[in-house]
Amino acid sequence: MGTLLPIAIELWQGAHVMFDLTKLTPKLLVQGSVNPLKALTRPGFTVIQLHPSYTGFHTLTKLFNLLDSKAIQGELGWISYPSHGWEEISGVDEHYTPIRTYQVCNVMDHSQNNWLRTNWIPRNSAQKIYVELKFTLRDCNSIPLVLGTCKETFNLYYMESDDDHSVKFREHQFTKIDTIAADESFTQMDLGDRILKLNTEVREVGPISKKGFYLAFQDVGACVALVSVRVYFKKCPFTVKNLAMFPDTVPMDSQSLVEVRGSCVNHSKEEDPPKMYCSTEGEWLVPIGKCLCNAGYEERGFACQACRPGFYKAFAGNVKCAKCPPHSSTYEEGSLNCRCEKNYFRSEKDPPSMACTRPPSAPRNVISNINETSVILDWSWPLDTGGRKDVTFNIICKKCGGTVNLCEPCSGNVRFLPRQIGLTNTTVTVVDLLAHTNYTFEIDAVNGVSDLSALSRQFAAVSITTNQAAPSPITIIRKDRTSRNSVSLSWQEPEHPNGIILDYEVKYYEKEQETSYTILRAKGTNVTISSLKPDTTYVFQIRARTAAGYGTNSRKFEFETSPDSFSISSENSQVVMIAISAAVAIILLTVVVYVLIGRFCGYNKSKHGADEKRLHFGNGHLKLPGLRTYVDPHTYEDPNQAVHEFAKELDATNISIDKVVGAGEFGEVCSGRLKLPSKKEISVAIKTLKVGYTEKQRRDFLGEASIMGQFDHPNIIRLEGVVTKSKPVMIVTEYMENGSLDSFLRKHDAQFTVIQLVGMLRGIASGMKYLSDMGYVHRDLAARNILINSNLVCKVSDFGLSRVLEDDPEAAYTTRGGKIPIRWTSPEAIAYRKFTSASDAWSYGIVLWEVMSYGERPYWEMSNQDVIKAVDEGYRLPPPMDCPAALYQLMLDCWQKDRNNRPKFEQIVSILDKLIRNPSSLKIITNAAARPSNLLLDQSNLDISAFRTAGDWLNGIRAGHCKDIFTGVEYSSCDTIAKISTDDMKKVGVTVVGPQKKIISSIKTLETHTKNSPVPV
Repeated sequence: MGTLLPIAIELWQGAHVMFDLTKLTPKLLVQGSVNPLKALTRPGFTVIQLHPSYTGFHTLTKLFNLLDSKAIQGELGWISYPSHGWEEISGVDEHYTPIRTYQVCNVMDHSQNNWLRTNWIPRNSAQKIYVELKFTLRDCNSIPLVLGTCKETFNLYYMESDDDHSVKFREHQFTKIDTIAADESFTQMDLGDRILKLNTEVREVGPISKKGFYLAFQDVGACVALVSVRVYFKKCPFTVKNLAMFPDTVPMDSQSLVEVRGSCVNHSKEEDPPKMYCSTEGEWLVPIGKCLCNAGYEERGFACQACRPGFYKAFAGNVKCAKCPPHSSTYEEGSLNCRCEKNYFRSEKDPPSMACTRPPSAPRNVISNINETSVILDWSWPLDTGGRKDVTFNIICKKCGGTVNLCEPCSGNVRFLPRQIGLTNTTVTVVDLLAHTNYTFEIDAVNGVSDLSALSRQFAAVSITTNQAAPSPITIIRKDRTSRNSVSLSWQEPEHPNGIILDYEVKYYEKEQETSYTILRAKGTNVTISSLKPDTTYVFQIRARTAAGYGTNSRKFEFETSPDSFSISSENSQVVMIAISAAVAIILLTVVVYVLIGRFCGYNKSKHGADEKRLHFGNGHLKLPGLRTYVDPHTYEDPNQAVHEFAKELDATNISIDKVVGAGEFGEVCSGRLKLPSKKEISVAIKTLKVGYTEKQRRDFLGEASIMGQFDHPNIIRLEGVVTKSKPVMIVTEYMENGSLDSFLRKHDAQFTVIQLVGMLRGIASGMKYLSDMGYVHRDLAARNILINSNLVCKVSDFGLSRVLEDDPEAAYTTRGGKIPIRWTSPEAIAYRKFTSASDAWSYGIVLWEVMSYGERPYWEMSNQDVIKAVDEGYRLPPPMDCPAALYQLMLDCWQKDRNNRPKFEQIVSILDKLIRNPSSLKIITNAAARPSNLLLDQSNLDISAFRTAGDWLNGIRAGHCKDIFTGVEYSSCDTIAKISTDDMKKVGVTVVGPQKKIISSIKTLETHTKNSPVPV
């Protein structure tokens, strides 16, 4: 058990002590007011200082004795009157403990009046007291010859007094409390058997107002023995509740509760004022309010104790101290926060619970792509982000001479897209650099604590040399002639052409209408601009173009057209008035004839019934009320009319372009932001019409917007609007963060559950059902034309390309001319150019195969002619790896040769909904025995003999990224790889499930090939 130390306890005023003696019985030395520091110097003693706030020790009793006859040693010394009445004797209680008692048994004589009075009892703070009597009483029937004189009751009296009256006794001063009778009395037989029949009676007295009182017992002829008398009162004892201390409290009276205000224990503060109520029974009731431990302290037991070293608490509250977060510590008690380790920091905005972090390491793998006088910089994230998520990148640009050591900051003309400071992506485009100049770019990686570190900057640097420069700006533009609606301009070549001038770009607009401008091309150094407004000021800017690109615009020049000179002379005014009158008469006559013809036709048509009135025509298409149908924008003579009818015109000033993300058929594709008035800013994709477009290209470009503008469905890409009133012309759509579906699936090979994939497919089918219901045929449904957002919602897109397929790399010439995407197109559409919703259903089956194979290329490396031939002969794609049988059956249904047997998109949506509601049906995987016989060979069944090395084999199964893992290990040949297991793959570093499945599937083929290969002799 170890060594037991004697304990010295110094009690502070108001402390209450309770020891559990069942576990330890220490020898206590109560020192009273002895200085505890001196006590510490006494050998063999440990001093414990108990403050009132430490309520791990507190009293539990609520009864407090004013008198207990059993506890008095020696004679009680109460007054008996008359003297031959009550008699004090020695006896034992029910536990056979020696006690002093009073008894009387004058049952033979008549008219007994024997009194026994206690000594004076101070009431302390009590108002109501309780008297507990323990006594025995003889049954009168067991005593012979006492009939008429023997009684079986006695009376209890009390008298209040402010002092002790000593021996004086006056019967009339006492007030009767009650007549006391026994519940059971003893007989002569009980005496013989030594049976003690003890009665206990409790009576309430009060309220008491004087300082003390006497008790008196009147015998009127009973044989009774007072074994013990206990006088007590009740009070609510000192306690601690919700970290608030409540003192001993005596109830005021028998009716009301006493409200007691508590005080917080040490190292705590009030949250709400703590209160409790003391009841007349000495019980605490209805706790209200509480105290909270201060910062650096936690609730332990019934007190607030300081946080231990290594722990902290930043705020007041009754929560436990928390362990110091990573890279921080504290060695003191009561810490409010933890100090960061060396080279680790915490920013002002970081909560104390956050781990200390450090600046990130330098970016990696910087790649530069120079395009004349601009450069695109790409880099990889730092290996160590410092434990933070707020990593950004800053670009430092330096223009250098012959060596890197002779550098100076770049001029302010250099622009960074999207910005120079605070980049969140790992790419930036730098433009407007000088030609044939050396530049060094330093890419800083910073986070929220980089400014707190004294360590050197963490950056990666790359040096480049720009190529040929664009021409310098044109300095002067001259106005040669002006008229009512035209201006003729001329200018000189740039001072530094930096090459052969190919042409000039002239930009002009009405003054203060900068957002609505026009651009035209000029081969020489002069131009006449017509179709202008009379008496209007126009702003002009010109820039030159060489093989290196456009130079910067000239400064703005303002020129004004001539005022309108139209007027009528007095001699010709009569002729003019006659001509005008004749014209008006002709117009009125035409209107009258038209109205009469209309009335006659309307009379005849009214006979055809009321239903015909509800039909109306628009642009050659019959529209039915309540049914939304697709309108081909090419039926409009003016494409602008279709655009304005179906698309919303946006103000270009509300659009900001962040970066170029790709190139489309008509121009660049950018990401950016759209902020409409009183609406939240959103991310958008922006398609721009390239400079120098033809009218046909503009018509086709806006045609896609006219198509998209008619659709409103959560699985169809949403058109936000168009910009047609300024240059460049733009189509603005919602932004899909994850890009095209095929690339996204290849990037996340085998990382989704079957249910997630089916959810994507269901969204595509729902969008196609919507298009089919509107009578729209997509013609180019493929995974590359499905966009997916951050919530894995798939949306059908690329409607303009459903007509213009000549530039599609997946397209091929057919025998009838024109290009179509062979691998996704149904046989009848290939052969007869017959595109319907049924041909879209065939394409959907191919998309379904693409999704389940995680972006595999349909028909792999087969030529388009081989694909056409195989499909015509009835061959179909095999099921992807681990493909559920139900999904593969849906693919085969979509690939029915007879288009009438293919499922409608409404049926496809219903089938997928049932599979989602019953996930267990997706656990049935297509096996080899259940496969149809007319399947193309799986890609995994490749010609093994064509693989000379493990690298060739891995490339063949699209797992070439694993080649480095197999290099230098014992699995370097196809024969040894055929014996590898899943555990072996994990050991060499192939831990991703997708590549594991591909390799294992191909290994089975390798194993068969190895067994069947001839053994060399």
